[in-house]
Amino acid sequence: MQTELWQDKTLADLLTLEFLASAFGSVVGAIVILLIGWVISSWLQNRIQNLGKRHKHLDEMLFEFLASIVRYVIIGFTILFVLNTFGVRTTSVVAVIGAAGLAIGLALQGTLSNVAAGVMLIFFRPIKIGDFVEIAGKMGTVKQINLNFTELADLSNVQVIVPNSEVWGNVITNYSVNPTRRAEWTFGVGYGANLKQAEEIIRATIMADERSHSEPAPFIQVTNLGDSSVDFLVRVWCSAGDYFAFKADMTRRVKEAFDDGEINIPFPTRTIYHAKED
Repeated sequence: MQTELWQDKTLADLLTLEFLASAFGSVVGAIVILLIGWVISSWLQNRIQNLGKRHKHLDEMLFEFLASIVRYVIIGFTILFVLNTFGVRTTSVVAVIGAAGLAIGLALQGTLSNVAAGVMLIFFRPIKIGDFVEIAGKMGTVKQINLNFTELADLSNVQVIVPNSEVWGNVITNYSVNPTRRAEWTFGVGYGANLKQAEEIIRATIMADERSHSEPAPFIQVTNLGDSSVDFLVRVWCSAGDYFAFKADMTRRVKEAFDDGEINIPFPTRTIYHAKED
C-alpha cells in the first residue's frame, strides 16, 4: 500500500490532504520505530555490560564486545523496518549489504583474523592482564588485550605489540599461572675436589635462603663427568615471583661458598707442545 502511495503520483495528487496525511503518518511511524529500536538496543547493551561487571570471574571486555554486537544488530534491523515503512524493498538492500560485507571481509582478511583471535583470547583466557608470558618469541608482562592486538611490556619496560592472530596461533608460555617454579643450576667442580663436601656446601648455601622450599625436596646430584669438571645438577623450588632474583643470588653465593671451602671450580685449559726442529 505504501509503495502505491509513493509511486505514480502527479503534483496535484501529492498536494492532496489524504496523501499528506499518509506521508506524515509514515514519517511519524518511522521516527517511532527508530526511537523504539534505539531504546531497546541501548537497554540490552547496558544489561549485557552490567552482567560482565557484576561477576568478577567473567571477562568484562568480552561482554562489552558482545553488547556492541547486539546493539548494532538491533539498530540494523530497525533501519530495515524503517525502509520497509517507506516502501523500499529490503531484500535488495540486504543483498547489497551482503555483497559489500563479503568484499570488505576479503579486503580486511588479516584484520578480521586478528579480531577472531581476539574473541578467542578473551573468551578462553589463556592469558590475562599482569601475566608474565612468552609469545611468538617475545617475553614480557601482559598490559592489554583487545580485539586486534595484545600489548606486552618486555624486561626493559618497552612496549611490544603482538597481533592477536600470532598470539592465538603460537605456543604461549605463561610463567604466572603456577604459584611456584623450580630453579635449576649446574655447578662444576674439579676432579680432585671432595664431592661430598661440595654437595654439602651447595645444599647448605641454597637451603639457608628463606626463598627456598623444602617441599618438594631439592635435587642435588652429580649428573655429568665433563672434560674438565664434575657437574652437579641442582633443582630447588621457590615462589614464582622470586625466581629470577633467587636464581641469580644463589649462583653468586655458591661460588663464594666454594671459594671459602677451597673447592676448585675448573675452567678449560689447553696445553701446546712445540716440536724441536732437527
